[in-house]
Amino acid sequence: MDMLSDSRTPNRKPLPPIARIERPAGCDGIGLILQGGGALGAYQAGVYQALHEAGLEPDWVAGVSIGAINCAIIAGNKREDRLEKLQKFWLDITARDPFTSWPEGDDQRKMRNMLSALNGMLFGQPGFFKPMSISGFLAPRGSRAATSLYDTSPLHKTLDKLVDFDLINNGPIRFAVGATNVSTANFQYFDNRQIEIMPEHVMASGALPPGLPMVRIGRHYYWDGGLVSNTPLQHLLDNLVAENMLVFQVDLFSASGEIPRDMPEVLSRQKDIMYSSRTRTTTDHFLQTHKLKKQLHEALELVPGAKLSEEQRELKSSLGRLPEINIMQLIYKQKAYEGDAKDYEFSRISMKEHWRSGYYDTRNTMAHQDWLHFVGTGGIRAFDIHRTGE
Repeated sequence: MDMLSDSRTPNRKPLPPIARIERPAGCDGIGLILQGGGALGAYQAGVYQALHEAGLEPDWVAGVSIGAINCAIIAGNKREDRLEKLQKFWLDITARDPFTSWPEGDDQRKMRNMLSALNGMLFGQPGFFKPMSISGFLAPRGSRAATSLYDTSPLHKTLDKLVDFDLINNGPIRFAVGATNVSTANFQYFDNRQIEIMPEHVMASGALPPGLPMVRIGRHYYWDGGLVSNTPLQHLLDNLVAENMLVFQVDLFSASGEIPRDMPEVLSRQKDIMYSSRTRTTTDHFLQTHKLKKQLHEALELVPGAKLSEEQRELKSSLGRLPEINIMQLIYKQKAYEGDAKDYEFSRISMKEHWRSGYYDTRNTMAHQDWLHFVGTGGIRAFDIHRTGE
């Protein structure tokens, strides 16, 4: 099935193929940073399709929640199989959609989405989660069923089928997913450069309570990483040494938005505020740290080398190779008919809309070739196609 086709506009002229883009001069690596957001994660798959067609394959993937699942499928497959496996995942989990057609109009579509979300709540999503045999509210205290409403064993089987974890652990792509320790509330990254990644690490990153069950890893239990931080950008920045990185950060909740006018819009806006990544805070912090490092390097340059200790000389050398990061921000823009169920409304039609939005936003972003180039001054630059008004 063509994810970019739209049955409502059958005569729409297809776009020309994406021209392959050479990796920019001075670029040491490409990062793909995927936020959590449930059903909206199909937008990230559309982003990857555009990057894949342009030949910009990631060296780094890091995700939270649904972003962790998409990252696992990308890192856990050979290049030629990644897009096919992403398509299979999203087609499989949206297969149980009884509402295949619906009258046009925002009010009618709102009703359709609400019924689709209710269908998922009652029956679960194939290959993802299914209702517990007994509700967590009715299960005996201390039992396995008492702390969640759904069973995610189908997701474990899906990951086993679609993801090669040996490739994640031994392949060329650096992989990291974030989760929240239930007992300490500490945010933790599971990084393939530090530990062996298993399906449980990916599932832990997306275990959003009270719907999905906590995941045990070793002697600790974990919930969704989005409870603490819904973007892994900070992890990437903290682990760069002197690499210049081109980063595509894909956010599913927008920090900016309209003032709500009714209760569904209140609930939707609340989610946006709770889960939108703090990209501006992260980049501002990085810039401030970068400025201080440059000033420290300039100060050390004024000190004769003979008066510096070995440790200070090593510091001076490392500060002379500060990285440069270009961040391409891709932020999903909510449709007028989407409400607060947008992240758990897994209909086939909505999935394909999200996929197309990610694909076309990425095409538009890559059309700005100057954004991809490094200027050689170090530091961090962030670009967002929606802020340009183009």
